[in-house]
Amino acid sequence: MSDLPHRAMARSAKLATLPLGFAGRTALGLGRRLGGASAELVAHEIQRRTADQIFKVLGELKGGAMKLGQALSIFEAALPSEIAGPYRATLTRLQDAAPPLPAGTVHRVLAEQLGDDWRDNFREFDDSPSAAASIGQVHRAVWHDGRPVAVKIQYPGAGKALISDFNQLARLGKLFSVLLPGLDIKPVLGELKDRVAEELDYLREAEAQHAFAQEFRDDPDCYVPDVIAANEQVLVTEWLTGTPLSKIIESGSKAERDLAGLRLVRFLFSSPSRVGMLHADPHPGNFRVMDDGRLGVLDFGAVSRLPDGYPRAFGTLTRIFNQGDMETVVRGLREEGFIRPHIEVDADALRAFLAPYVEPTRVEEFTFSREWLRRQAAAVADLRPNNIVRQLNLPPSYVLIHRVHAAGVGVLCQLGTTARFRDEVARWVPGFADEPGQERPGH
Repeated sequence: MSDLPHRAMARSAKLATLPLGFAGRTALGLGRRLGGASAELVAHEIQRRTADQIFKVLGELKGGAMKLGQALSIFEAALPSEIAGPYRATLTRLQDAAPPLPAGTVHRVLAEQLGDDWRDNFREFDDSPSAAASIGQVHRAVWHDGRPVAVKIQYPGAGKALISDFNQLARLGKLFSVLLPGLDIKPVLGELKDRVAEELDYLREAEAQHAFAQEFRDDPDCYVPDVIAANEQVLVTEWLTGTPLSKIIESGSKAERDLAGLRLVRFLFSSPSRVGMLHADPHPGNFRVMDDGRLGVLDFGAVSRLPDGYPRAFGTLTRIFNQGDMETVVRGLREEGFIRPHIEVDADALRAFLAPYVEPTRVEEFTFSREWLRRQAAAVADLRPNNIVRQLNLPPSYVLIHRVHAAGVGVLCQLGTTARFRDEVARWVPGFADEPGQERPGH
């Protein structure tokens, strides 16, 4: 991975093919219009081909382009399965096939970051990584005092590659507007770039993880391993033992899957009010079910900093939606930036789109399922110009919140969790339970 910066020119060349391809497709569309094809059919064809090329190129890249693809699930969700499916497969393959750093490179990074006597910190150090990700890998070791630890090491050059990719992607706003005309992509890309830059700073990650560890130290439901040592590119934390959540998804009992899902929701919704941050990467690989039943949480590189807790508008608009006042919901969504000033939306279409997502907050008990998720994805994947999804915007302050909700719902559907989700929203999300005569329980 040490040659990542030297491949910047090749990545830039791949990204540069996107505007050229779009110009060609637009000209082709004009030709077909002249040949008698309808405007809607031509627009649909351009959207499909543009999406195909965008995700083909992004899928071939690592670094910032892959981070963008992972973070902006809204793009993937808005595409037909024949386009989004291969893209997801490409990302998975890239993630799984990340070659581990050679032991010599690992030792060099540790010497650069911790000093030539870095081995004095450890009784044991396993040169083979136990896990790999897009910007670093994790090694198991034993700290000098006998504690088992996880040592996270950043790939040399990963930072330059990530920022280079984002600088290129920032020039592609017009392409994304073809897919989602209601979306203002530039501030979204800016927000993602800032958050990815934070992920590169392991000291910042250490600060976040320590804050979570302190708050959840004696929690009956969730546990976060604490930080032992850190600098910008090496992070040493307590080792977390437990059954990977993926195993619970695959072979856990119904009771185990229900409890894991409930604790996942409780961790995510309670964190903003308890820690002032939201864990922004809730995929199954970051969770373990411990022997005592608690949900162990890993990887705090991506967090949304919410010092005032969850946005009150989120809970308030959910409550008002449940009460049926769509006029106030639309006005509130405009005020929050989800509907841009020049965009007109059909209130009935918006209600039909939002209803399934709000349903878990309307009933006492709800069951998430893959079938439920497929039905929602089918509605989102409609690329016709009047599809409500294509008219909605994603305000920068909600980028990571959206990422958490989309990924969290996906995990809950994999688990098939049945639980009282409404109670968790009422307990932790400001504005949801603020009806006259109804108190919102605090922590």
